Amino acid sequence: MAEFLATALGYPTLVYSVLLGACAVYWLLAVLGLVDVEGLDLDFDLPDGADAHGLVGVLSRLGLDRLPTMLVLTLLVFFGWFFTYFIHLFLLAPLWGWLRWTLGTAAAVLALVPAVLLTTALLRPLRRWLMRLQPPVDEQSLLGRVAVVRTPTVSTSAGMADLDDGGAGLVLQVRSDTAAIGRGDRVVLVEFDAPNHCYRVVPEADYRHI
Repeated sequence: MAEFLATALGYPTLVYSVLLGACAVYWLLAVLGLVDVEGLDLDFDLPDGADAHGLVGVLSRLGLDRLPTMLVLTLLVFFGWFFTYFIHLFLLAPLWGWLRWTLGTAAAVLALVPAVLLTTALLRPLRRWLMRLQPPVDEQSLLGRVAVVRTPTVSTSAGMADLDDGGAGLVLQVRSDTAAIGRGDRVVLVEFDAPNHCYRVVPEADYRHI
């Protein structure tokens, strides 16, 4: 037990131990009914200027979108902790000083690679099952509805928005020719682009003048 605690509470495993503890607290609160877990989908709140389209696109291709946020994060953190723990235990424990910190930092970062792969392998079948349970969406019926932009910008080639459908909510791919549409802006769905499976949107203020 002493060796386990020394490894779990030592650098770099400590980083993942703290995150894993936070996830455990969240799930405990969820079981007690103190936090609302309904309708949570994967929403990475990136800072302004970040390449949201690139990151969201990668996550979408991995099959990690449209899943409960904390479920994805908990598995990522758990697998990251698992790999970092054993790297720490067998390789880093005998090291000291700057070598220990340098290799430890590298191990903490590189542990995310197998963590993402394992999380994807576990959750991709679950995502397909959850999507089969959802009723089909009539794309044309959403036209004229208001959505809220979730990405830093919306352009002719990238953008995502949240639409409240009265249930868990929908995450839609949106495009616009209008400049200066950003996160938190309200937009109206005006046209569905079936080949690209996305919606053309305009700012809500402009839609009122159409």
